[in-house]
Amino acid sequence: MDALAKRATARAFDSKDLSTQQLSDLLWAAWGINRPDGRRTAPSARNNQEIDVYVLLKTGVYVYAAKGHQLGQISSEDCRALGGTQSFVKDAPVTLILVADLAKVGGAGKDTAFIDTGFISQNIYLDCAAQGLATGARASVDKAALGPKLKLRPDQLIVLAQSVGYPKP
Repeated sequence: MDALAKRATARAFDSKDLSTQQLSDLLWAAWGINRPDGRRTAPSARNNQEIDVYVLLKTGVYVYAAKGHQLGQISSEDCRALGGTQSFVKDAPVTLILVADLAKVGGAGKDTAFIDTGFISQNIYLDCAAQGLATGARASVDKAALGPKLKLRPDQLIVLAQSVGYPKP
């Protein structure tokens, strides 16, 4: 109840980095594996598990691998400013990019991918509220500029960006 009461959208972030443990907890809450059968912390239509979580940090671009609960580095370039079209985006220490892998779903799968993205985004909101962090989700992303930095295939679609950090004092 406390996390639901504290859930809010932020548009200003302190530049202080999250700890490794905070980032780890955030990613697990967002889309980690929480059951022996491989199912996740958020529901997935027909258990397609078609969403990939990319992480933009000062140290580079990463993709979250739920199996093994680890980050795989894609590049060492700081691409946080590409995580949205608003000026505050560059200040957030973390931006999560939720990407639908349409190769994992059928014709109507794009619609369910949008729904599944919403579930994951809400998990991020609730975890941030519980950790005392600020977050804000948005669809305002220059997908043409960011997609190549994430090394996306043509059948992968950026659905949502969500910045995370400490509230700006």
